[in-house]
Amino acid sequence: MSQLSFDDEDYYFQIAEELEDDKQFILIIYDIVDNKRRVKFAKFLEGYGKRVQKSAFEAMLSSQRYEKMVREIPKYIELKDNEDNVRIYRITGKGKVTSWGTVPEFEEEIILI
Repeated sequence: MSQLSFDDEDYYFQIAEELEDDKQFILIIYDIVDNKRRVKFAKFLEGYGKRVQKSAFEAMLSSQRYEKMVREIPKYIELKDNEDNVRIYRITGKGKVTSWGTVPEFEEEIILI
């Protein structure tokens, strides 16, 4: 019998006035009917964050990267006949995430100029 691990994670979802590095916590969830489109979309999202469930990604993005991601999403989904659905949550403030199972680790985005 496998054992489930339970974890309360403290997340600090930065408040706009306090942003030093202009990053926000983003949650992207989606329902994409076509397997091929779904795989392409997941690979696209891997460039921005970490998969936390089959159809959910978490990311810590600057406003510029967030806007770029939002502009590119329509290229990956089919809105005709309401086939696909993508939702993005920009979360600010202080919060707690309760999870069971593997907890993803975030890598800091390093930009060299």
